[in-house]
Amino acid sequence: MKIAIAQLNYTIGDVDGNASKIIDSIHKAKAQHADLVIFAEQAVSGTPAFDLLRKTTFLELCEDALVEIASCCDGIAAIVGLPILTADGTISAAALIQDRKVLRYIGKKYITARREMGFLVPSKGYEYATIKGHKCAIIVGDDLSRERDFDQSVETVISINARKYGKGTMTYRYEMMRNLAFVESKNLVLVNQVGGSTDIVYDGTSGALNSRGELVLMMKNFEEDFQIFDTKASARPITIPSTYNDRTRLVYEAARCGLRDFFRKNGYRKASIGLSGGIDSAVVASIAADALGAENVRALLMPSPFSSLESVEDAKELARNLGIEYNVIPISEIYTSVVNTLKPVIGGTEFDATEENIQTRIRTVLLMALQNKTDYILLNSSNKSENALGLCTLYRP
Repeated sequence: MKIAIAQLNYTIGDVDGNASKIIDSIHKAKAQHADLVIFAEQAVSGTPAFDLLRKTTFLELCEDALVEIASCCDGIAAIVGLPILTADGTISAAALIQDRKVLRYIGKKYITARREMGFLVPSKGYEYATIKGHKCAIIVGDDLSRERDFDQSVETVISINARKYGKGTMTYRYEMMRNLAFVESKNLVLVNQVGGSTDIVYDGTSGALNSRGELVLMMKNFEEDFQIFDTKASARPITIPSTYNDRTRLVYEAARCGLRDFFRKNGYRKASIGLSGGIDSAVVASIAADALGAENVRALLMPSPFSSLESVEDAKELARNLGIEYNVIPISEIYTSVVNTLKPVIGGTEFDATEENIQTRIRTVLLMALQNKTDYILLNSSNKSENALGLCTLYRP
């Protein structure tokens, strides 16, 4: 059986747009003579959909879109993820489509992600289906890592998933899949969500293993992809990659993907940032220029009485190297004015973090003014260490 794996970047709540992407991939799969095309968990709705999963009208829109998707499945079967309203609540389901009809829904049994708890209810779990004479087990989400002992007549396990990116998760995921395929002696095909959704990034990295537990197909990280897995064709095994040495690159790609999709899916184009000459703002500026294009990023350099000449020159050089627009706006006069204004209140006290934080607030005011006047979206450059220590300031430049 030829299985088309459609790894697509969906938008939460954009049912029409998601359905259009799915239909385009169905046509692409038919053109390549695939027997089956599979899509990720909650492909129609996008995920995490949170409160939308409680709205009957939204769930009805998803089912209406599924009917339209099914009407395009002449001569090809499809497995499409979407939320379905049941008597017990909303479940995350895989819709099995054959001959332009939705035959049934296979629901997810284990609700393990916090972002789904309270919005989804458990279903009965994986089911078997015969597609083009090929017996498959269809399984949704994290059920794949919890289920074993599939029927011996099953040839292929098909998992539709929405596993977010985390350091080391890809290696763990494929080791788990390799073990399952080998022990169960079955082909294993996984399609995962890809792209940035709210504060979550899905890495994609869908793939297929043969019944010997050998990885024979792996799809792109953080990008849309479309590939065919032929269960009968022989393919050279691929070494399961270790992400240990690539963690920095993958973290960078995840950040770039999340930023790019946040802007694209919310209709934003341009970003602003405060450049200090330090590492934090340099990293954020580099990611922004890569994700949005240098022409869509603008920086403000705001030296204070405490800024070294070297830090200002470093910030200028970075902006020139990235090709982003920048302006230098010294804040020494503003700083002195604020401190003088406060003298009746704090005059005569020793210099401490109070005076240091004044310059941060001044920079924030200027950056927010730039955002409000020009519709640039201000990017924060705080880091995890600051968050952990409680030193982070929201919108801090």
